[in-house]
Amino acid sequence: MTTDKSINKIGKSTVPRTAISTSDEHHITIRGEDLCSELIGRISFTDYFSFLLTGNKPSAADARVLDATLVAIADHGMVPSVQAARMTFAAAPDALQGAVAAGILGCGSVILGASETAGKLFTEVHEAAGDGDLQAAARTVVQSWRDARQPIPGYGHSLHKDRDPRVAALFAVAKDAGTSLRFVEIAEAVEAVIPEIVGKELKLNVSAAIPAVLLGTGFPLRALRGVPILARCAGLIAHLAEEAVSPSGFALSYQATRELVYEGLPPKGTA
Repeated sequence: MTTDKSINKIGKSTVPRTAISTSDEHHITIRGEDLCSELIGRISFTDYFSFLLTGNKPSAADARVLDATLVAIADHGMVPSVQAARMTFAAAPDALQGAVAAGILGCGSVILGASETAGKLFTEVHEAAGDGDLQAAARTVVQSWRDARQPIPGYGHSLHKDRDPRVAALFAVAKDAGTSLRFVEIAEAVEAVIPEIVGKELKLNVSAAIPAVLLGTGFPLRALRGVPILARCAGLIAHLAEEAVSPSGFALSYQATRELVYEGLPPKGTA
Protein backbone atom coordinates (compact mmCIF):
# COMPACT_ATOMS: atom_id res chain seq x y z
CA MET A 1 0.00 0.00 0.00
CA THR A 2 1.28 3.44 -0.89
CA THR A 3 0.77 6.51 1.23
CA ASP A 4 -0.63 9.64 -0.37
CA LYS A 5 1.75 12.33 0.86
CA SER A 6 -0.65 15.02 -0.37
CA ILE A 7 -2.97 14.29 2.57
CA ASN A 8 -2.44 16.73 5.40
CA LYS A 9 -3.02 16.27 9.12
CA ILE A 10 -6.77 16.87 8.96
CA GLY A 11 -7.25 14.34 6.21
CA LYS A 12 -7.89 16.70 3.31
CA SER A 13 -5.91 16.59 0.10
CA THR A 14 -3.74 19.60 -0.66
CA VAL A 15 -4.48 19.10 -4.36
CA PRO A 16 -7.27 21.47 -5.53
CA ARG A 17 -10.49 19.51 -6.06
CA THR A 18 -14.09 20.14 -7.06
CA ALA A 19 -17.16 17.96 -7.14
CA ILE A 20 -19.28 20.51 -8.99
CA SER A 21 -18.31 20.46 -12.65
CA THR A 22 -15.86 19.51 -15.36
CA SER A 23 -15.78 19.60 -19.14
CA ASP A 24 -13.96 18.14 -22.13
CA GLU A 25 -14.24 18.52 -25.89
CA HIS A 26 -17.62 16.79 -26.10
CA HIS A 27 -19.24 16.96 -22.66
CA ILE A 28 -20.01 19.31 -19.79
CA THR A 29 -20.58 17.41 -16.55
CA ILE A 30 -22.43 18.97 -13.63
CA ARG A 31 -22.52 16.99 -10.38
CA GLY A 32 -22.23 13.76 -12.33
CA GLU A 33 -24.90 14.56 -14.92
CA ASP A 34 -24.51 15.62 -18.53
CA LEU A 35 -25.53 19.26 -18.85
CA CYS A 36 -26.89 19.01 -22.39
CA SER A 37 -28.69 15.66 -22.31
CA GLU A 38 -29.82 15.46 -18.67
CA LEU A 39 -30.25 19.00 -17.37
CA ILE A 40 -30.99 21.59 -20.04
CA GLY A 41 -34.74 21.64 -20.63
CA ARG A 42 -35.30 19.09 -17.87
CA ILE A 43 -34.69 21.11 -14.73
CA SER A 44 -35.78 24.57 -13.56
CA PHE A 45 -33.20 27.18 -12.65
CA THR A 46 -34.26 27.06 -8.98
CA ASP A 47 -33.78 23.28 -8.92
CA TYR A 48 -30.49 23.69 -10.76
CA PHE A 49 -29.22 26.25 -8.23
CA SER A 50 -29.96 23.82 -5.40
CA PHE A 51 -28.37 20.95 -7.35
CA LEU A 52 -25.22 22.98 -8.02
CA LEU A 53 -25.01 23.97 -4.37
CA THR A 54 -25.70 20.66 -2.65
CA GLY A 55 -25.29 17.95 -5.27
CA ASN A 56 -28.87 16.81 -4.68
CA LYS A 57 -32.01 17.76 -6.56
CA PRO A 58 -34.52 19.28 -4.15
CA SER A 59 -37.91 17.82 -3.39
CA ALA A 60 -40.87 19.64 -4.91
CA ALA A 61 -41.64 21.18 -1.51
CA ASP A 62 -38.08 22.35 -0.89
CA ALA A 63 -37.83 23.80 -4.40
CA ARG A 64 -41.09 25.65 -3.95
CA VAL A 65 -39.83 27.32 -0.78
CA LEU A 66 -36.48 28.23 -2.32
CA ASP A 67 -38.21 29.65 -5.40
CA ALA A 68 -40.48 31.76 -3.18
CA THR A 69 -37.50 33.30 -1.38
CA LEU A 70 -35.85 34.21 -4.67
CA VAL A 71 -39.02 35.90 -5.87
CA ALA A 72 -39.46 37.71 -2.53
CA ILE A 73 -36.03 39.35 -2.48
CA ALA A 74 -35.34 40.06 -6.17
CA ASP A 75 -36.53 43.66 -6.07
CA HIS A 76 -37.74 46.25 -3.57
CA GLY A 77 -37.76 49.54 -5.44
CA MET A 78 -35.04 52.18 -5.71
CA VAL A 79 -32.98 50.84 -2.82
CA PRO A 80 -29.25 51.68 -2.40
CA SER A 81 -28.04 48.67 -4.41
CA VAL A 82 -30.26 49.66 -7.34
CA GLN A 83 -29.16 53.29 -7.16
CA ALA A 84 -25.50 52.25 -7.13
CA ALA A 85 -26.07 50.03 -10.15
CA ARG A 86 -27.98 52.67 -12.10
CA MET A 87 -25.41 55.39 -11.43
CA THR A 88 -22.58 53.05 -12.42
CA PHE A 89 -24.39 52.13 -15.64
CA ALA A 90 -24.99 55.82 -16.40
CA ALA A 91 -21.23 56.38 -16.19
CA ALA A 92 -20.28 53.19 -18.06
CA PRO A 93 -23.17 51.90 -20.21
CA ASP A 94 -20.77 49.57 -22.01
CA ALA A 95 -20.16 47.60 -18.78
CA LEU A 96 -23.40 45.96 -17.67
CA GLN A 97 -21.41 43.52 -15.57
CA GLY A 98 -19.76 46.39 -13.69
CA ALA A 99 -23.11 47.97 -12.91
CA VAL A 100 -24.51 44.67 -11.62
CA ALA A 101 -21.37 44.19 -9.53
CA ALA A 102 -21.73 47.70 -8.09
CA GLY A 103 -25.21 46.79 -6.87
CA ILE A 104 -24.12 43.47 -5.41
CA LEU A 105 -21.07 44.84 -3.60
CA GLY A 106 -23.33 46.42 -1.00
CA CYS A 107 -24.63 43.05 0.22
CA GLY A 108 -23.65 43.38 3.86
CA SER A 109 -25.02 43.40 7.36
CA VAL A 110 -27.72 45.98 6.60
CA ILE A 111 -28.73 45.18 3.02
CA LEU A 112 -29.22 41.56 1.84
CA GLY A 113 -26.46 40.01 3.97
CA ALA A 114 -28.59 39.93 7.12
CA SER A 115 -30.19 36.62 6.05
CA GLU A 116 -27.00 34.71 6.77
CA THR A 117 -26.54 36.39 10.15
CA ALA A 118 -30.17 35.77 11.08
CA GLY A 119 -29.67 32.14 10.14
CA LYS A 120 -26.75 31.92 12.56
CA LEU A 121 -28.92 33.45 15.30
CA PHE A 122 -31.73 30.96 14.65
CA THR A 123 -29.28 28.05 14.63
CA GLU A 124 -27.97 29.13 18.02
CA VAL A 125 -31.51 29.20 19.39
CA HIS A 126 -32.26 25.81 17.83
CA GLU A 127 -29.20 24.24 19.45
CA ALA A 128 -29.78 25.96 22.80
CA ALA A 129 -33.42 24.85 22.96
CA GLY A 130 -33.00 21.21 22.00
CA ASP A 131 -36.36 19.68 22.88
CA GLY A 132 -37.07 22.42 25.39
CA ASP A 133 -38.70 25.85 25.46
CA LEU A 134 -37.97 27.84 22.30
CA GLN A 135 -38.88 31.17 23.85
CA ALA A 136 -36.58 30.63 26.82
CA ALA A 137 -33.74 29.69 24.46
CA ALA A 138 -34.52 32.71 22.28
CA ARG A 139 -34.37 34.96 25.33
CA THR A 140 -30.98 33.59 26.35
CA VAL A 141 -29.45 33.86 22.88
CA VAL A 142 -30.85 37.30 22.08
CA GLN A 143 -29.62 38.58 25.44
CA SER A 144 -26.14 37.19 24.72
CA TRP A 145 -26.08 38.91 21.32
CA ARG A 146 -27.26 42.13 22.96
CA ASP A 147 -24.61 41.87 25.68
CA ALA A 148 -22.01 41.49 22.94
CA ARG A 149 -23.39 44.66 21.30
CA GLN A 150 -24.42 42.74 18.22
CA PRO A 151 -27.52 43.90 16.32
CA ILE A 152 -30.41 41.46 16.11
CA PRO A 153 -30.48 40.67 12.38
CA GLY A 154 -33.71 40.36 10.42
CA TYR A 155 -35.91 42.50 12.66
CA GLY A 156 -37.15 46.03 12.03
CA HIS A 157 -37.53 47.79 8.69
CA SER A 158 -37.30 51.44 7.69
CA LEU A 159 -40.47 51.21 5.60
CA HIS A 160 -42.46 48.25 6.92
CA LYS A 161 -43.01 49.19 10.57
CA ASP A 162 -45.35 46.26 11.14
CA ARG A 163 -44.18 42.89 9.92
CA ASP A 164 -42.70 43.05 6.44
CA PRO A 165 -45.57 41.77 4.24
CA ARG A 166 -43.21 39.29 2.59
CA VAL A 167 -42.87 37.45 5.90
CA ALA A 168 -46.47 36.20 5.96
CA ALA A 169 -46.27 35.25 2.29
CA LEU A 170 -43.12 33.17 2.76
CA PHE A 171 -44.38 31.52 5.95
CA ALA A 172 -47.60 30.59 4.13
CA VAL A 173 -45.64 28.97 1.30
CA ALA A 174 -43.58 26.91 3.75
CA LYS A 175 -46.67 25.82 5.65
CA ASP A 176 -48.53 24.90 2.46
CA ALA A 177 -45.50 23.06 1.07
CA GLY A 178 -45.26 20.99 4.25
CA THR A 179 -41.61 21.74 5.03
CA SER A 180 -40.39 21.98 8.61
CA LEU A 181 -41.58 25.08 10.46
CA ARG A 182 -39.06 24.68 13.29
CA PHE A 183 -37.12 27.80 12.32
CA VAL A 184 -40.29 29.76 11.61
CA GLU A 185 -41.25 29.08 15.24
CA ILE A 186 -37.77 30.17 16.32
CA ALA A 187 -38.03 33.39 14.30
CA GLU A 188 -41.34 34.17 16.00
CA ALA A 189 -39.93 33.33 19.43
CA VAL A 190 -37.08 35.78 18.82
CA GLU A 191 -39.58 38.45 17.75
CA ALA A 192 -41.55 37.86 20.98
CA VAL A 193 -38.56 38.40 23.31
CA ILE A 194 -37.03 41.40 21.54
CA PRO A 195 -39.15 44.09 23.29
CA GLU A 196 -38.10 43.06 26.81
CA ILE A 197 -34.42 42.81 25.85
CA VAL A 198 -33.98 45.58 23.28
CA GLY A 199 -36.58 47.91 24.74
CA LYS A 200 -38.68 48.33 21.62
CA GLU A 201 -40.70 46.23 19.22
CA LEU A 202 -38.85 45.11 16.13
CA LYS A 203 -40.93 43.05 13.75
CA LEU A 204 -39.76 40.30 11.42
CA ASN A 205 -38.52 41.41 8.02
CA VAL A 206 -37.73 39.41 4.90
CA SER A 207 -34.08 38.90 5.89
CA ALA A 208 -35.27 36.79 8.84
CA ALA A 209 -38.08 35.11 6.92
CA ILE A 210 -35.68 33.75 4.30
CA PRO A 211 -33.53 31.70 6.72
CA ALA A 212 -36.62 30.80 8.75
CA VAL A 213 -38.16 28.96 5.81
CA LEU A 214 -34.97 27.76 4.09
CA LEU A 215 -33.34 26.21 7.15
CA GLY A 216 -36.49 24.14 7.49
CA THR A 217 -35.70 22.59 4.10
CA GLY A 218 -32.14 21.71 5.05
CA PHE A 219 -30.65 24.54 3.00
CA PRO A 220 -27.01 25.03 4.05
CA LEU A 221 -26.41 27.87 6.49
CA ARG A 222 -23.12 28.81 4.81
CA ALA A 223 -24.94 29.58 1.54
CA LEU A 224 -27.79 31.71 2.90
CA ARG A 225 -26.21 34.99 1.83
CA GLY A 226 -26.12 33.66 -1.73
CA VAL A 227 -29.91 33.57 -2.00
CA PRO A 228 -30.47 37.35 -1.88
CA ILE A 229 -27.36 37.90 -4.00
CA LEU A 230 -28.65 35.57 -6.71
CA ALA A 231 -32.16 37.02 -6.56
CA ARG A 232 -31.04 40.63 -6.55
CA CYS A 233 -28.99 40.04 -9.72
CA ALA A 234 -32.28 39.48 -11.54
CA GLY A 235 -33.74 42.71 -10.19
CA LEU A 236 -30.61 44.68 -11.04
CA ILE A 237 -30.58 43.42 -14.62
CA ALA A 238 -34.19 44.54 -14.97
CA HIS A 239 -33.36 47.99 -13.61
CA LEU A 240 -30.35 48.32 -15.91
CA ALA A 241 -32.36 47.28 -18.95
CA GLU A 242 -34.77 50.08 -18.03
CA GLU A 243 -31.90 52.46 -17.34
CA ALA A 244 -30.69 51.95 -20.90
CA VAL A 245 -33.94 53.37 -22.33
CA SER A 246 -35.23 55.48 -19.44
CA PRO A 247 -32.21 56.90 -17.61
CA SER A 248 -32.27 57.99 -13.99
CA GLY A 249 -28.69 57.32 -12.91
CA PHE A 250 -27.44 60.88 -13.34
CA ALA A 251 -30.61 62.27 -11.78
CA LEU A 252 -29.89 60.15 -8.71
CA SER A 253 -26.36 61.51 -8.48
CA TYR A 254 -27.58 65.10 -8.94
CA GLN A 255 -30.10 64.55 -6.14
CA ALA A 256 -27.31 63.50 -3.79
CA THR A 257 -25.28 66.59 -4.74
CA ARG A 258 -28.24 68.89 -4.24
CA GLU A 259 -28.90 67.60 -0.72
CA LEU A 260 -25.24 67.55 0.31
CA VAL A 261 -23.94 70.34 2.58
CA TYR A 262 -20.26 71.19 2.22
CA GLU A 263 -18.59 71.92 5.58
CA GLY A 264 -14.97 72.15 4.49
CA LEU A 265 -12.78 75.23 4.26
CA PRO A 266 -13.48 77.74 1.47
CA PRO A 267 -10.85 78.42 -1.20
CA LYS A 268 -8.18 80.96 -0.19
CA GLY A 269 -9.15 84.51 -0.96
CA THR A 270 -12.91 83.92 -0.80
CA ALA A 271 -15.29 85.10 1.88
